[in-house]
Amino acid sequence: MFRFTTGERAELYGAILQAFGAANERLETALGLDEVRTRLRTVGWLDAVHDDDLQEALRKLREWQLLDVVQNHAENYRTAEEYERRNLQYSLTRRGEAAFAGVEHALSVLASTGALQTAVLEAITDRLDELYVLLGDSTSSDRRVFTTLQELEGHLEALLANTKAFNGELQRLLRADGVDLATFREVKAATVAYLQEFLVNLDQRGQAVATAVERVERCGVSLLHARALRGAELPPVADGDPAPAWLERRRARWEGLRSWFRPADGARPRVEQLHDVARRAIVTLLQVLDRITESRRRSTSAVQDFRELARWFAAAPGEDDLHRLWSAAFGLGPARHAHLAHPDPESVPSSGSWAETPPVEVSALLRTSGRTERFTRTGKVRDIGGIKAARAERARKERAELEAAWDVLGTDGPVRLSDLRVLDHTVFERLLDLLGRALAVRPDAGGARRAVTSDGRVEIVLRPSPEGGRAVLRTSHGRFEGPDYLVEIRSPSALRAVIREDSA
Repeated sequence: MFRFTTGERAELYGAILQAFGAANERLETALGLDEVRTRLRTVGWLDAVHDDDLQEALRKLREWQLLDVVQNHAENYRTAEEYERRNLQYSLTRRGEAAFAGVEHALSVLASTGALQTAVLEAITDRLDELYVLLGDSTSSDRRVFTTLQELEGHLEALLANTKAFNGELQRLLRADGVDLATFREVKAATVAYLQEFLVNLDQRGQAVATAVERVERCGVSLLHARALRGAELPPVADGDPAPAWLERRRARWEGLRSWFRPADGARPRVEQLHDVARRAIVTLLQVLDRITESRRRSTSAVQDFRELARWFAAAPGEDDLHRLWSAAFGLGPARHAHLAHPDPESVPSSGSWAETPPVEVSALLRTSGRTERFTRTGKVRDIGGIKAARAERARKERAELEAAWDVLGTDGPVRLSDLRVLDHTVFERLLDLLGRALAVRPDAGGARRAVTSDGRVEIVLRPSPEGGRAVLRTSHGRFEGPDYLVEIRSPSALRAVIREDSA
């Protein structure tokens, strides 16, 4: 099937198949000789091709069962030459389509690097939740069930393909030898940061998918596949009924989903194994970098230095040479302390032997780094009492402004968003933050959206307004317009009032 990729005419064979593939995308299933030549130019083949070479290439592709040829009886031919050129129509066979698709897939795999995408996990959860809703509604469309199942399987395939490709690239990175240290450091830092970001909340996302799978299975996987089969509207084929093979593929895909997030036999989910692989990769990357850094810090080890020195001693011609070699290898370094003066110069005699003079203290820092120690006055400790007081006052002010904003926004019950009308800009920013939190939450069965602030002190309940309409809010900085909702906000003062009423 792939013999066209080798030989002297491999590039021409590939260009011809690419031309037929481009024609198939335009729903042109058959091409004549002149049309093949024209299509070759559109796919980037600019070399001149003689008719004999082109016909020989088409013949070889027919011999390999990649192309089929038929006669075009619908045309009117005026000359014999026109009949020879336009009578034969070439088209891709099933083997030809498979061969072209295989080459395209191989090129895409070579160009891809793989990725670990948390968005795919969230998309899988969303599709499972949508399937659960569709299966619970007997009036839902079977076609919608089929398309949602196809999207779910597509996300699962993307997760598997990207994970395998990324793991392969990661292992090749760990085995890389002779790479530039600076480049490897940049790649390592980026890869470690990428893995750490992927691991954030990975357990929660995996558990969310497992919970969604359990909900769908309670509705019945067989029911899901049966409705998806009706929505698929499979065309009839000459070999028999395509439904059993289609259902078998769906069951295999579902088992693959279970093995990743909720194995039936109690085994460990693969998503947890992916967690371990990412953790080990981070540790291994750091260890590899340390080894490369340590190996490049010294070109040779101390053992190799002593062995080389031993060979020099063995090759020395005489005893005097051995002494000179010893002095060069183990002799004392230069006296860095010769410029130091005695703390009390008057106590040092002006004459006499140097061995009888008082010693000069030499710092260990001078021996290791070549610099002397300098002792100066201890730096003053800055008084930060004023800074702490200013920060505390600013925190109290911000807390007071926040409490005032919550008191303004607090409602005794549901009110329309349009009733707020004019707000201080600081209060409007708090309201906008609450609306954003509520809109990011899925509505419950009654259509209400509930959210709380990060400190859990303020709760907002957002419901669609029965009258609909638009809400317009004005601040000192401008005007805000959006859908009108029924808003209920419980501020700290409202919550305290509720607690007092309950206790009473």
